[in-house]
Amino acid sequence: MKNEEKNIGCADSGSSENEPGCRFCSQGLKNRSVREYRCVLAFADRHPVSRGHQLIVPKRHVPDWFSMNEQERRDADALIEMLRAELLESDRRITGFNIGMNCGRSAGQTIFHAHIHLIPRRDGDTPNPTGGVRGVIPDKMCYCLTD
Repeated sequence: MKNEEKNIGCADSGSSENEPGCRFCSQGLKNRSVREYRCVLAFADRHPVSRGHQLIVPKRHVPDWFSMNEQERRDADALIEMLRAELLESDRRITGFNIGMNCGRSAGQTIFHAHIHLIPRRDGDTPNPTGGVRGVIPDKMCYCLTD
């Protein structure tokens, strides 16, 4: 695991292991992490959409993006950039990325510990990628730009 400036400027960055019922907390985030940067960790998704699919997670237990503090958001953004560079270096077939978050049950969130998906994409990995994340509502996926 690579560690970068651990916990510098992390308000309330205490261990999340004490949050009862949280799948991420009970599995011990640090044990699964492949990368750590200040207030956040990254690890491979256990049910990857594509090879290299990573989850970026604040160390502090918070339910979603809107509960993350500014430092956690900045650190998550920085770690996403680092992971992107590493993934592009290790796999030249990657031609794009989906970055996403589900916030709330109606948005599809199933683990209520904030986490950001970084999903590498490759040409041809789906027949028609048009619309990208809009596909969560099937009749909104394909659209035609008329402007």
